[in-house]
Amino acid sequence: MARRTEYDESQAAGRLRGPIASFRWARHTGLVPAPDASSYKWSRATVEAMDADTIRASLPHEPISAAAAADRIARALGTPNVPDEPPVVSAFAVRRLIACGLLTDLTANPEAVLINPDQVTAVCGIEGLAQRLAAEAPLGPDQAAARLGVRRVDFDYMRDLLWVRPAERREVRFGTSRAGAVMVPMFTTASIDALPGAHPEVDWEQLRSVGKGQRSPLAVLVRAMAADAGQLTA
Repeated sequence: MARRTEYDESQAAGRLRGPIASFRWARHTGLVPAPDASSYKWSRATVEAMDADTIRASLPHEPISAAAAADRIARALGTPNVPDEPPVVSAFAVRRLIACGLLTDLTANPEAVLINPDQVTAVCGIEGLAQRLAAEAPLGPDQAAARLGVRRVDFDYMRDLLWVRPAERREVRFGTSRAGAVMVPMFTTASIDALPGAHPEVDWEQLRSVGKGQRSPLAVLVRAMAADAGQLTA
C-alpha cells in the first residue's frame, strides 16, 4: 500500500493519535502551522514534525456545545437562561460569535459546534459583550417585519431586493413528524435595524402606513431590478 503523502485535518489528527478538536485548537493558537500541501492539507513531513503531546495538551478541558457555551455566557452576564423559556443568550448567538472570530469552532460539523470552555470564559470578559449579543440576536421574517414596523410582504420584497440576507437557516418542526419541518431564515437584529439608514431612498413612514391588501411601494423597485436583470441576460 502506498504511503499517504498528504493529510487533511482529520487524517492529521488521526496520525497524531489525538482528537480533531485538539488539532483544531492547536491550529488556532499557532501550534499547528498553516497547510503546506494545499489550502487544507499538510504534507507528510510537516505532520511528522508536529509534537503530538503538545497538541493534545493544548486543549486541557473537554470542549462544550454551543448551548452550553450560551448558558455560561448568560450566567456571566447576570441573566441566566431559564429552562423552557426563550434563552437570553442562544446557540445562534454563539454561532454568530464564531462567525465574528471571537470563538473557535473545534468541529467540522455546523450542527454540532464544540468550543474550548476556556475561550468562552475569556469572551465573557469582553467589554460591551451584552450589547454585541443584543445586536446579534436572531429574528425570523415575521419578527424582522414587526421590528421594522412593516408588513411581512414588504419585508419579503426587501429580501427580493437583496437588502438583507439571513445569517443562517433554522429547522422548525410542526408536530412530531420530520415531514412537517421547514427551514426558516434567521436574521441578526443589527442587520434589520440597519435597513432604514442603509436605504434613505425609501419613504419609511409611508411604507409603515401601507394597509393590508394595498400595493407595496417596494414592488416597483423589485420589478425594476427584475427588468434590469433581464436586460443584462438578454
